[in-house]
Parts: sequence; C-alpha cells; structure tokens
Amino acid sequence: MLARIYRPAKNAMQSGRAKMKDWVLEFAPASARHPDALMGWTQTTDTDGQVRLSFDTSDEAVAYAQKHGIAFQLTQPKDQKRIIKAYADNFAFGRKQPWTH
Repeated sequence: MLARIYRPAKNAMQSGRAKMKDWVLEFAPASARHPDALMGWTQTTDTDGQVRLSFDTSDEAVAYAQKHGIAFQLTQPKDQKRIIKAYADNFAFGRKQPWTH
C-alpha cells in the first residue's frame, strides 16, 4: 500500500490559510470503487482509504511511514506567487488600460 505525504492546498471556499501548515499522510486506493446494487452508493472493501493522518512537519510524517514500513511518496508544495494589489491602482494616472465600466 502506497501512502501520499503532502501539504493540502487552500480550499477555494476559504480566504484564510487555516489548516495549510499541517502535513497529511493518506493511503492510495487499493481497490476500485463500485456502486452498491441496492442503494447505488459507491462502496469499496479498502478501509485504508478512510485513514488520514495529520503531522506538524514532513519529517514527522516520513518518520512515521518508515517506522511502520509504509511505502510513501513525498510531494513538496509549490511556492505561492503573491500578487500585491491596491484598490487605488485602478485609478492610477499611469494605468496601461483605460478604466471603464
């Protein structure tokens, strides 16, 4: 069973950066999901897919995986490109594009 260790991205529904500092260890699905005949819900026999562990650092997550003999794939987060904007820039004299409605 292969585990992924990564830092989750910011949710599109939130403006803050909460829960972005934790590292997550979760297992890759071992079997495919298939619909239940009676209800139509998807089901699987893989219970490791429900396990999601959080760690403060990537080193702790890697140490946990090595201690328990879990094969893992470490994914480093990409650096965020910040674009600093100000509302007053919309009305600047040297604006390259005209401001219109």
